[in-house]
Amino acid sequence: MAKLKVMCARSMHLIVGELGAAFGKARGHEIEFDFGTVGGLETKIAAGETADVYILSVGGIGKMEKAGAVVPGSRRGVAKTFIALCTREGAPIPQFGTLDAFKTALENAKAFATSDPGAGGSAGVHLDKAFKETGLGAMLAAKGMPQKTGAEVAKRVVEGKADFGLTLSGEVASVPGAVIAGPLPAPFGQDTVYCAAVWSGSAVKDVAADFIAALTKPDTKAAWKKAGFETP
Repeated sequence: MAKLKVMCARSMHLIVGELGAAFGKARGHEIEFDFGTVGGLETKIAAGETADVYILSVGGIGKMEKAGAVVPGSRRGVAKTFIALCTREGAPIPQFGTLDAFKTALENAKAFATSDPGAGGSAGVHLDKAFKETGLGAMLAAKGMPQKTGAEVAKRVVEGKADFGLTLSGEVASVPGAVIAGPLPAPFGQDTVYCAAVWSGSAVKDVAADFIAALTKPDTKAAWKKAGFETP
């Protein structure tokens, strides 16, 4: 039996936790997960924390490759998510497919929930920048309800506290009663591609590689789709 530590982007916690637990049970391995925002995990890594498997954004894994921190050739594409507009199940969906339509939806909303950029999540950081660059920063400040996680964004919508939410599709899918209405228009929309790699200092490199392979098997596609992700 091997003990495997996995650092993984928080938006994937349900699906990676589910598939990872199944892998551990089938192979007799103990899996320890550390889920967090990509920014939060990168801060931990920079401070010297390690894991056998890293599942981060393409940019995050790319930095580690350049630093020699992951096994050359171990990187595998895992899944893609996008910044979505989410609504409550059964509620009317506003028009938001174009920038003008999205602006109108924002103007008509009493409140909308968003990912807090201060938490370090990719959606929150990108949305904060997009609102400021399009001159809508004041609207974000007046009507936005920043939440620490994407799941909390979706929960505020389901509770009726926000007309709609803006966060990663993978986090919306984890909340019962929340609906992924679709991706946001540019420049608010953004796809995030996640990939996995094996730490160069791991004592269980073969097991780590097997773990990554288990996440990316063809028969996992349906589970990833249900969780709000697209697979390579």
